[in-house]
Amino acid sequence: MADSTSGVSRRSALGTAGAAAAVVTSTASCSEDSPVTTPVPKLKRIKMATIAVPNLDEIEPLYKDWLGYVVVERGNVEEALAVSWGAPKSAGRRYIMMQPESGTDVYIRAVEIDPVPDYKAMTTWGWNAIELIVDDPDALYDKLKDSPFTLLGKPAGLKNYPSIRATQFQGPAEDVLYLTAETGDRTNSLLPRPGAFVGRIFIMVVAGPDINALQDWYADTFDMARGPINNSPIDLINKAQGLPSGSERPLTIVGMSDHGNILELDGYGAHTGPRPRGEGELPPGIAMTSVTVPNLDDLDIETITDPMAAYGSRSAVAIGPAGELLELIEEHT
Repeated sequence: MADSTSGVSRRSALGTAGAAAAVVTSTASCSEDSPVTTPVPKLKRIKMATIAVPNLDEIEPLYKDWLGYVVVERGNVEEALAVSWGAPKSAGRRYIMMQPESGTDVYIRAVEIDPVPDYKAMTTWGWNAIELIVDDPDALYDKLKDSPFTLLGKPAGLKNYPSIRATQFQGPAEDVLYLTAETGDRTNSLLPRPGAFVGRIFIMVVAGPDINALQDWYADTFDMARGPINNSPIDLINKAQGLPSGSERPLTIVGMSDHGNILELDGYGAHTGPRPRGEGELPPGIAMTSVTVPNLDDLDIETITDPMAAYGSRSAVAIGPAGELLELIEEHT
């Protein structure tokens, strides 16, 4: 959650997603005489966020020492995978894959790119924030305030729902992190349980110039339920874009089929634009979101390349309406 100012809108959207998820869950056990009124979303869960960084060596100790994320894989990007991302010059570049202390199989991957001096987080279209579930945002704030991370927002409860609290920090690669907790009854919360001091990704935030186009694409392509589009001021984004603190922007969310997996869709104004990037490289900052799907063949979607063998299954990358890279990974159950 971005901040307490935006709490009403985001909490309302979360409620809509939760209701949709409840319908999806209930339809799984319907009798043959009971019609299924809500399709199951074709996106299952968030698998990975990829951040593109000029200096890989500073990312590993930063995430390990301050967030408890540990490297579980390192190497050089394979050519076929780089081509599937639409980033052929990423072939051979170093990467690391990091996992929360809980051992949950949801990852943050960092891939080296050449510096993009003109890029500033939360000012361009595409993926703009990673939201992690945490155990105690106040204790985490106390730890991170003296870290190399840059503070964006102190801990605050969502308006009308103060048990959900969040703080926000930014890393050296323009990697914005929302750090959020349910401090009340976690058994009935729409938020997942953290499983560690800093847990897994549960929301990825994407921004574009037309929120209706964003919502339509995700809803129509992946059978995701449409929620209300609300206008809300988000101070850290207004500050990044040099706007008055009370400036509002439209936002909504779409929920995946697995509990606690959500995409937030933000509408950015005409003063923003596409993200600058090095030719043939991943876009800087939060470059790509990887999500799981039951079967790539069931999707009516254009991808950069045909599905390829990757991650022990198959994967392909689509480009969303805001230019965002969405990596689709088959996950059979």
